[in-house]
Amino acid sequence: MELLPGLRLRLGPGPGPGPRPGSVLPLLLLFWLGPRPLARAGKMKIVEEPNTFGLNNPFLPQTSRLQAKRDPSATSGPAHLFRLSGKCFSLVESMYKYEFCPFHNVTQHEQTFRWNAYSGILGIWDEWEIFNNTFTGMWMREGDSCGSKSRQTKVDLACGKSHKLARVSEPSTCVYSLTFETPLVCHPHALLVYPTLPENLQQKWDKTEQSLADELITPQGYDKLLKEIFEEAGYLKVSTEKAATNSEGDVKSPEFETLEKCNKEYEELSKELKRLKDLLTQNHVAYTKQRESTRAEHLDYKTPATSSPVWSSIRPPEHLRGDTGLQNDLL
Repeated sequence: MELLPGLRLRLGPGPGPGPRPGSVLPLLLLFWLGPRPLARAGKMKIVEEPNTFGLNNPFLPQTSRLQAKRDPSATSGPAHLFRLSGKCFSLVESMYKYEFCPFHNVTQHEQTFRWNAYSGILGIWDEWEIFNNTFTGMWMREGDSCGSKSRQTKVDLACGKSHKLARVSEPSTCVYSLTFETPLVCHPHALLVYPTLPENLQQKWDKTEQSLADELITPQGYDKLLKEIFEEAGYLKVSTEKAATNSEGDVKSPEFETLEKCNKEYEELSKELKRLKDLLTQNHVAYTKQRESTRAEHLDYKTPATSSPVWSSIRPPEHLRGDTGLQNDLL
């Protein structure tokens, strides 16, 4: 029997120590059929499991790591919370693992063996939420896309015996709420804004408080001035329109939030007007003299007796200043 060209097999008995009937056939069949399944196995596609289990997992190839839309904002706020930077805290809820990295981001990882298990960024550190002159939460924004918008997360800070990510919820679609417990916020003054500000911004706050007390500004003007202080400190993000205006160097019309600013601008304009009049008089140039309004008429209400308050003697209420020994107690 001829199986392959030039190769014959004797099935019958013959002289000599030749192979016994049927002993060579299985070997030849194995040789002939063996390579075929191996060739098929070489074409099998290996699918990489996309579940990252952490943004900075060093064992994953770079292409498999989560891709953030931008870098996080600068670290800001109470200095005793800076020690949390560079650390991450996780919580497993149902089939999802949530990971909160203060001043960095929030991520979510589906804990299943599906080949397309979801892992994504729920928000990147953006700015503080400030209410009643107190840091109340951290906003993580510009996470992974969610339809026409981006995922975002608010992290509420609560007193706890240890650093722990305690609760996670999704109050509305693609807007998440996390509660982070830490002993660093248990002190009654731990989250006050005023003690964290540099001296020049504290002085601005002092002036704003006094202006509100003297009824020189409205509550709306007070809130606006405080917001500008928080933006200058880096606690709140400057609006896109305002940042674009500042970068282009556009000259804006003067805005007078306080009576002091208005009086100062009026005095400067009066000096400039007098200088121009004197110049015209020296050069014998005639001009039409119009009736000038008095200062009181210009302001349209009675000017306070004191032209400028003594700001250096003014301090905000005790609940704003906080305990000066707070940082030492926490450290």
